Amino acid sequence: MADIEAEGDGFMTQYIVRRLLLAIPTLILVMFATFMFVRIIPGDVVEMIMAESPYADEEFRQSLEEQLGLDQPIPEQFARYSFNVLQGDLGESPWTGRAVSAELQNRLPVTLEFGLYAILLGLVIAIPIGVWAAMRQDTFGDYAGRSFAILGLSVPYFLTALLLVIFPQMWFGWTPPLSYTPWSDGVFAHLYYYFWPALLLGINLAAGIMRMTRTMMLEVLRQDYIRTAWSKGLRERVVIIRHSLRNAMIPVLTVIGLQVSIAIGGTIILETIFNMPGIGRYFIGAVFNRDYPSIQGVVLVLAAVIILTNLVVDVLYGVLDPRIRYS
Repeated sequence: MADIEAEGDGFMTQYIVRRLLLAIPTLILVMFATFMFVRIIPGDVVEMIMAESPYADEEFRQSLEEQLGLDQPIPEQFARYSFNVLQGDLGESPWTGRAVSAELQNRLPVTLEFGLYAILLGLVIAIPIGVWAAMRQDTFGDYAGRSFAILGLSVPYFLTALLLVIFPQMWFGWTPPLSYTPWSDGVFAHLYYYFWPALLLGINLAAGIMRMTRTMMLEVLRQDYIRTAWSKGLRERVVIIRHSLRNAMIPVLTVIGLQVSIAIGGTIILETIFNMPGIGRYFIGAVFNRDYPSIQGVVLVLAAVIILTNLVVDVLYGVLDPRIRYS
């Protein structure tokens, strides 16, 4: 038995290493696509900076292009950028002169915390409702759960966020916190600041997870081994949690992994609405200012987060179902 477990651990390690190596060309492709895209979209950072300087002349333009490295051919620019990234240098913002890596280091924890809360709230909402709807198929609770899922998928979270900010202020004189509250101001105040945007995004994420949970639970509950568990007189909680939910969660994990990219897109929009000092708000400002290094740095970091999340999800398959082996 020990030899089998050791062999399984060896396969798992090889699988993780292989996935990490395969992530390298993916990140290179993301780097190249982002590098080219920001240069073909309308607008030019040099023109925008010159517009802010009323006495700028052609000499200033040439000096600025040389400073930003935009006077070199595109292949040479990309080669220099790639070399700097390998050294951990994501460049500097042409507007502020601050290192992009330092900005991301300060802002990434805010975005990751927001995304984590949103996903956790989504799971807390989705899994119990999905399990209940499957156990009470074709009842009022089932129809209510499915209606909730359709509503969550249909109503955009940025619309509900705007409604939450505007109408309670008009009707009750109340508005959710719109100024970032750090941990130093108190745990409750910090979590309360995150609660409303995380809830709005979590409801949107919960819709898809709930539908998949219900579908897989219905399929698992019809299996012979579940009928055997019922016939043995096991408690409903034991049958549902230990025997049914664990097997039903494997496809649900795939959906959760896919929801990470949706959560990242949601943080970009909601951070702007709720004034969060995260990389989503930073990214929006960089796009408006054609801040090439900042855009490229944000996209690269988010791509790495998505790749690592998908790897974690794949590893969890083996944790939930020991029969899965990575060879």
